[in-house]
Amino acid sequence: MLAIGVHGTSIRTSTTCTALLRELEQIWNDIGESEVDKDRMLMELERECLEVYRRKVDEAANTKARFHQTVAAKEAELATLMASLGEHDIHSPIKIDKRSSSLKEKLASITPLVEELKKKKDERLKQFDDVKTQIEKISGEIFGFHSVSNSLSITTVEDEQDLSHRRLNEYQTHLRTLQKEKSDRLQKVLQCVNEVHSLCSVLGLDFGQTVGDVHPSLHGTQVEQSTNISNSTLEGLEQTILKLKIERKTRIQKLKDVVAKLFELWNLMDSSKEERNSFMVITSIVGTSESEITDRGVLSTEMIEKASAEVDRLTKLKASRMKELVFKKRSELEEICRLTHIEPDTSTAAEKAGALIDSGLVDPSELLANIEAQIIKVKDEALSRKEVTDRIDKWLSACEEENWLDEYNQDDNRYSAGRGAHINLKRAERARITVAKIPAMVDNLINKTLSWEDEKKTHFLYDGVRLVSILDDYKLARQQKEEEKRRHRDHKKMQDLLLNQKEAIYGSKPSPRKNNSFRKTNSYRANGNGSMPPTPRRNSLSGGTTSELLTPRSYSGRQNGYFKEMRRLSTAPLNFVAISKEDTISYASLCGSEPDSPPQV
Repeated sequence: MLAIGVHGTSIRTSTTCTALLRELEQIWNDIGESEVDKDRMLMELERECLEVYRRKVDEAANTKARFHQTVAAKEAELATLMASLGEHDIHSPIKIDKRSSSLKEKLASITPLVEELKKKKDERLKQFDDVKTQIEKISGEIFGFHSVSNSLSITTVEDEQDLSHRRLNEYQTHLRTLQKEKSDRLQKVLQCVNEVHSLCSVLGLDFGQTVGDVHPSLHGTQVEQSTNISNSTLEGLEQTILKLKIERKTRIQKLKDVVAKLFELWNLMDSSKEERNSFMVITSIVGTSESEITDRGVLSTEMIEKASAEVDRLTKLKASRMKELVFKKRSELEEICRLTHIEPDTSTAAEKAGALIDSGLVDPSELLANIEAQIIKVKDEALSRKEVTDRIDKWLSACEEENWLDEYNQDDNRYSAGRGAHINLKRAERARITVAKIPAMVDNLINKTLSWEDEKKTHFLYDGVRLVSILDDYKLARQQKEEEKRRHRDHKKMQDLLLNQKEAIYGSKPSPRKNNSFRKTNSYRANGNGSMPPTPRRNSLSGGTTSELLTPRSYSGRQNGYFKEMRRLSTAPLNFVAISKEDTISYASLCGSEPDSPPQV
């Protein structure tokens, strides 16, 4: 049995046990132990040795089991770390060493790997924490902190089971996407904030309060406070911009209405440039698009109130000056009517206009607009009458030449060799040609006037009188004048015949000197270099009767803005000596020379 025990030990141990057995046997021999006692004691000794070996084997087996468990735990931990970190190439050398290496060697080789992977896991967890922290922050800015925190707390446990590079790359890609979206949103938020700032500047509003109502972070003073770029913030900014644009449009329209009233009042009252320049900032918005209005405070309530106050001031000032403007426009209308020989509308006469303004029954602006409309109407009517009025001017010019010729024929010294006589002779020849055309002029003027009346369906009035009636009266007056001239020639011939008969009966004698009353002053206007005396009032024809030619100027005139008394432009009747009643003899067939012929020498 000892041999069995010695078989499992080293040579040194076997030698020692053999020596001890020999020494024990010697001692037993010396003592005198029997063989039975020796066998019994050897059996006990062998049993004790077996118990010691068995205890040691059990202890060794337990130790081996613990090593197996430790190695298995390390391998499991290693596998878990590798699976979590996505490290698949580290496990291959462990399988190779599994057949040849002892448990202690396996444990010694696995432990450093586990420690290394733990460090790597801690670093990877730190990377994940950094990425998730940034994701959480950006997501909170984009989507709101409350909703994001819940979703991240759910995914945290799952993320610890997968710490691979693939998973980390996914997080980093998601982070970059969020950073790009944050950049885009931040740029959009800044654009909206800048637009709000510009609108608030133009409208004169508090920018800080305006954007603070959308979100406090948009106008925060704290450095660590991040700008909220969530959908609600963007929607709030867009709604704010829309409201500000609507307010801007409303104020622009309101200010344009005020500016229009300002321009109207300035034009009515001829305001100075200094008064207008003080409002140049707001008047510049007329004709300007909304996007081009960028001046600070130009659409503020203070600016609108200032312009409205100026309108109120000018309106009050206008009330005191409107009557003067109405009278001025009325005078302008009457002057145009006078020059064009058109009767002005009596509804806006000075007396009536003043009474209406004082009573407050009519707005002075409406009255002024009515007068301006009448001015335009008169100008249009004068333009349509121009062809007829030009013919009237030619006719009147011819009548003036006829008057001059009549005065010229009454001058007994017209053929004398005086200063400017040859010029008057030439004018007389031209005047006779012009006067000969007067009947045709009148007939053509009547026809033209009737054509105008047919076209316009109204009478052609000249200073309130129908022109056709004036022309008809003129023709009748001209016929009467020609008849008077004919009777005068006949009368002159009878007078000369009576004088010749007296000379034949009583003999010839010197003709008496003409009375001063028979002399006529040179009353026509000469065209020579010398100035002639003004035309005197001519004597009437015999018996005190007056022959007159009625022209439009005979009907013209104004008094107090309306008609003046009618006056006549009378042509100069031929001057002759009154004949006594008993010397008057009627000779129906008597003929003689014209009174305009030069005297016989």
